[in-house]
Amino acid sequence: MKKNFVNTIIIGLSTLIMAGSMVGCGSASTADADANENTTVKEETKTEDVTEKADTEEKAEESANLSGSISLAGSTSMEKLCEAMSESFMEVYPEVTVTVEYTGSSAGIESLTQGSADIGNASRGLKDGEKESGAVENIIAIDGIAVITDKENSVSDLTSEQLVSIYTGETTNWSELGGSDEAIVVIGREAGSGTRGAFEELLEIEDKCNYAQELDSTGAVLAKVASTPGSIGYISLDAVDDSIQSVSLNGVAATEENIVAGDYQLSRPFVMATMGEISEQNELVKTWFEYIKSEEGQSVVSGVGLILPE
Repeated sequence: MKKNFVNTIIIGLSTLIMAGSMVGCGSASTADADANENTTVKEETKTEDVTEKADTEEKAEESANLSGSISLAGSTSMEKLCEAMSESFMEVYPEVTVTVEYTGSSAGIESLTQGSADIGNASRGLKDGEKESGAVENIIAIDGIAVITDKENSVSDLTSEQLVSIYTGETTNWSELGGSDEAIVVIGREAGSGTRGAFEELLEIEDKCNYAQELDSTGAVLAKVASTPGSIGYISLDAVDDSIQSVSLNGVAATEENIVAGDYQLSRPFVMATMGEISEQNELVKTWFEYIKSEEGQSVVSGVGLILPE
């Protein structure tokens, strides 16, 4: 019996030792697996870091090697966009100088076709004659045209028909539209303006407008309407501020959401035209358009209140 008891103890100890060995082996296997997994993760991270560093160095080298100048001319409505884009672009490419002249859409396309500008800015679609001359339409943003009045005006909504009647001179007093007994002062842009061209085309009133004053820039229209009682004008949506009242059209406010939805009538493209396709341009101009289409460039477009084209 004593012998059986001793045997039992020996068997028990042997079982415990084997179990411990198995646990130890399991722990070792788990540890090895964890170590291998950690090594793989580290190697993947290292590879990603090396790739990212290589991309950064390549971009830096490209920026350092690119030098020269890019000239743009045209639409005054595109000033805010062009200034922001030029500044952002030159931060990335410090050896490149971007110059922009704000001469109006038609004048800008003329500068392009005559060879005095690399890019012609137009705040409207290109005309058939301009396309026939070799200009190619590159739409880089969508803008809305806001109808504005002075802040004291009690009329806050107009129908398309009422707006047409104001600009063609049929309606001359705000009292005819439910407002106060006050003469309507019709403000517009100069001939050749992309904003004017788009406004008149969208309302189908080309060459029919009866302007009290024709001004040569978006800022001039904004300032004039803000300071003139009874006035009405139109400006780029991104130029609207709290110095004036933005009038809704057919009950629809001039907002990005309503333009994207197709509910607001007055919207137009912002075009950066080139002579021939972008692929045919010099390295500087091609890089300019590549930057506009990049994440940074698209952020600039959105940042100035414009809509990204689809």
